[in-house]
Amino acid sequence: MIVAGIGCRAGCPAETLIALIDTARAQAGVARIDALASVTSKRDEPGLIEAARRLGHPLWLFDEAALDAVATACPTRSEAVRRLVGIASVAEAAALAATAPCGTLILPRLTNGLATCALARQEDP
Repeated sequence: MIVAGIGCRAGCPAETLIALIDTARAQAGVARIDALASVTSKRDEPGLIEAARRLGHPLWLFDEAALDAVATACPTRSEAVRRLVGIASVAEAAALAATAPCGTLILPRLTNGLATCALARQEDP
């Protein structure tokens, strides 16, 4: 299973998210993803909800504690994001939380200015 962890600014359009996910998928050399993941504070974000719907993937949301639990495995940390969201990584942490306990980051955070995307694969234990 491959999960795209997503962080985004408020109002980020679905098209922007889908394009970033496609770029991430191509860079990682994976044919498909199985789900999107993000932080619970994005539960009402229209672009994120619409991107998941258009792609036909579930959207899994994780609270700050779940993201903090995998933070040490995240190579990218942002103090600006920590000040805004309360955690230093959203995309990488969400991807890893969704694939825990046997997840591996296969593509660190990519950004397009409005959103971030990271990919993780769930490995067999």
